[in-house]
Amino acid sequence: MNGIVVSRRLKIAGNHFDAEIIKAVKSGEIPDMEIACVISSKDNAGGLEKAKNLGVPETDIVTIDPHQVQFSEKLLEELRKRGVTVVTQNGWMPKTPENVIKAFKDKIFNQHPGPVPEFGGEGMYGRRVHAAVLLYRRWTLSSDWRRNEHWTEVIAQRVDKDFDKGAVLKRVRVAVLPTDTVEDLQGRALPVEHRLQIELLKDVAKGTIKELGKRQEIITSPSEKLVWELSKKTAILLYPEG
Repeated sequence: MNGIVVSRRLKIAGNHFDAEIIKAVKSGEIPDMEIACVISSKDNAGGLEKAKNLGVPETDIVTIDPHQVQFSEKLLEELRKRGVTVVTQNGWMPKTPENVIKAFKDKIFNQHPGPVPEFGGEGMYGRRVHAAVLLYRRWTLSSDWRRNEHWTEVIAQRVDKDFDKGAVLKRVRVAVLPTDTVEDLQGRALPVEHRLQIELLKDVAKGTIKELGKRQEIITSPSEKLVWELSKKTAILLYPEG
C-alpha cells in the first residue's frame, strides 16, 4: 500500500493514496467524507509526501511492514481506532489479509489499470499490465486492431481474497493506439483511473454503488490463450519492478 485513506463521516482509508482523491475530498467534490489516514507498506512511498503536503496530519500517515507477523492485526488496529468505514486500495501491492477484507465487507475497494480477469491477478500491476495488453494486442493482430478499435480498460472493484477477483463496480475503456509505448498507454490511462476512483467514492457517499455484469470476452480461442499467457509472462520479465 502507499496509503489507506479514511473519512471521518463515512471514514475512508486508502493506500498508495491518490493525491487526486485527497483533493476531491477536501474540496467537497466527494461529499460526506474526510481523510482519516493514509497507510503505506513502504517508508519511501511517494504518495506519503504528497499526502503530507495536502494537509494530512503526520499522525495519520502510517507505514506498516507487510512482512511482519502481526500485519493484519496492525492494519485493523490503525483502521478501527480511527473509525474507518471505507477503505480504498490505490497502488497497494501487498495481498490484503482476509480478516481485514471481512471486517470491511462491501466497503473495501481496489483500482486496476487493465481488463480483469484477463490482465489481473498475482504479479499484474503497474507497467506490467500495460505491457501485457500491448503485447497481446499486437501479437494477436486481431480484427479489432484492423478496425482501429483496440482498447484496454481501467476498473474499480471490490477487494477479494484473491488478487483482482472482486466484483467490478466501474470500468472505462481507454484507446490503444498502434504506435503506443507502455509509457504512452500508462500516461493515457492514469488520469482516467484517478477519475474513476473519485466517481466510485461519490457513489459510495450517495449509496448508489452497483455491480457491473460481465463484458465481452477478450480471449476467445486456444491460440489467443497461448498468446495471452506469453504476454503476461513477458511483461513481468520486462518490468521486474512493476
